[in-house]
Parts: sequence; C-alpha cells; structure tokens
Amino acid sequence: MLSPKHPPEHSAAKQIKPNSPGQPKAIPMDETLVYQIENNLYINLTDRCTLACQFCPKHNGSTEVKGYDLALEVKPPAQQIIDLIGDPGRYDCIVFCGYGEPTLRLKPLLEIAHWIKNNGGKTRLNTDGLGNLVNKRNILPELSECIDALSISLNAQNEEVYKRHCQPALKGSYAAMLEFVALAPDYISDVSASAINGLEGVDINACRQLAEQRGVRFKQRELDIVG
Repeated sequence: MLSPKHPPEHSAAKQIKPNSPGQPKAIPMDETLVYQIENNLYINLTDRCTLACQFCPKHNGSTEVKGYDLALEVKPPAQQIIDLIGDPGRYDCIVFCGYGEPTLRLKPLLEIAHWIKNNGGKTRLNTDGLGNLVNKRNILPELSECIDALSISLNAQNEEVYKRHCQPALKGSYAAMLEFVALAPDYISDVSASAINGLEGVDINACRQLAEQRGVRFKQRELDIVG
C-alpha cells in the first residue's frame, strides 16, 4: 500500500542510477531542454529513468531525436524551463517527455505544468507508469490538476517480456505500471497505453487487450521510430 507521506523528490530517485556517468560539465543548449516537433513542444527534465529499455536509442549510442541532441548533464530548474516556453498557447500541446522519466522530478514537473495551464496551454505527460511506485504514493490526484493527457509505456503483455526489454530498477515494476494504467482514467480523461510493434516477444494484440481492459486507449508504436 502506498504511504500517504510525501518524501522529498530526491529520496525516491536516489535508487535510480543515472543513465550516463560523470558530473555536470556544461550548461545545456536551450533546444536540449525544450524542443519542438510539428506544433508540439517537448520538455526534457531529466535523463534519469526507472527503466533501462534496451530498445531506447540512448542505450544504443544515440541521444538524438529528430535532430535534437537530448544529452543532459544538469537538472534544469522549473523557472528555466518556463522562461524557454514563452507563450504556451501557441503550441497544440506541451509534452513532458525527453530522454528520462519526468516523474523522477515530480516537483518541477508539477510547477511547470501548473504554469502552462494557468497561461492557456495544454499538457501531456509521457511516462513509464512507475510514478506511484517511485514516489511511494498515488501521484495521480496531483497530476490531474495540471495534466490534460497521459501516455503510458505498457511495453509488454507479461512481466517476463517486460523485464527482458525494460530492465526495471525497482521490484514490482510491471504490476505497479499496470495498476497505474488502471487507476489513471479515474483522474485524467485522456489516457493511452503503448507498446512497440516489432519488438521480439511482444504480443501487440495482448497488449491492446490489457490496455482496453483497464479502460484506456491503446497506441501501437513501431520499432526504431522515435519522436
């Protein structure tokens, strides 16, 4: 059962190893922190993740998406991101995504998302669905105040295939992700869960069934297509 206590942001994330070693060496380019694809603006809050997905480009020698280098060596404060957004209303949606798991930096995520909503923008969170597990509480009520849509990476039809491809850092990750998928529609109306077509051992139809059984839309992604 999730604890009602709210631990500091860094305490839950301590056990998640950074994806790249070393100390911060440089201030990132603006387009590393926020980058535009079509008429959506994406926010790159962190490169740390609760998973080490073997199909993710960053584990295969690339940190690039659509021409943007998302290698991140610092943790940008919320105000820095807000300053880079400008007028949020000029975008179809502002998406928390990047090359890490946004809920590992829940406090700045919420601060930025509230600012976006208060200034006429729409928000989406792309997540691995482990935010409740990492933060040791149900974060969906907080997300519901400032997130319009959720896209959750379901990735596999069973725990065995999930562990093989996603290599979770925390025990019980697959069950926690499925629980998050099931809970999400109670708080946010626009929820989808995704899996990758072409990934060895992944049964797309079974993944679709898991999503639909939990009351969310299913999104089929294609292997090696990012962004």
